[in-house]
Amino acid sequence: MALRYEIIPVTPFLQNSTLLWDDETQEAVLTDVGGESERLLAEVNKRGLTLTAVWLTHGHVDHVGGVVALRGQIDVPVLGPHRDDDFWIQQLPAAAAAYRFPPSPVFTPAQWLQDGDALSVGQYVFQVLHIPGHTPGHVVFYCAKMPLLIAGDVLFRESIGRTDFPRSNHDDLIRCIREKLWMLPPNTRVIPGHGAMTTIEHEIARNPFVRA
Repeated sequence: MALRYEIIPVTPFLQNSTLLWDDETQEAVLTDVGGESERLLAEVNKRGLTLTAVWLTHGHVDHVGGVVALRGQIDVPVLGPHRDDDFWIQQLPAAAAAYRFPPSPVFTPAQWLQDGDALSVGQYVFQVLHIPGHTPGHVVFYCAKMPLLIAGDVLFRESIGRTDFPRSNHDDLIRCIREKLWMLPPNTRVIPGHGAMTTIEHEIARNPFVRA
């Protein structure tokens, strides 16, 4: 019995959508379905999993641009991000056109997420942490049982998310990383929104952008 995961880079930005599933119940969720919905659902189906939800960390097009296309193929609830990222979701059609992505219609999630909310995949519970900075409504998902963190564009291997977008805030990002993420167990595995996995221990020791 275990929580399994498969990282599936999608879109020209190689954004890490993650397929999470409980190998006992065969229930699954997808995080940050930025595009390539047919490919993502094929990964679900080939494992015989039951997709129960989509979880979103934030509203940038490479993370949420595939939501409407995916929901056109399977009716599952979309959870997240925090409501403060609604202004990014309202800009999806323009953002998709600007970056030459497939058309990305505006959508409203079934639930906006807040700090302290709990989500589950099978028997595994993930705590929602609101980490503004890269975007104002960015959230991350932490499973203490594993421990595992779905970090979106907050924390990368030896780097952090950009804060030069509208409504970004560098000071907020650094403060939240120090106050919330550095408090997690050092052996917490981190799946970032782009690039290779890391751990909290490695980032505390090696991340040049955040000093403990």
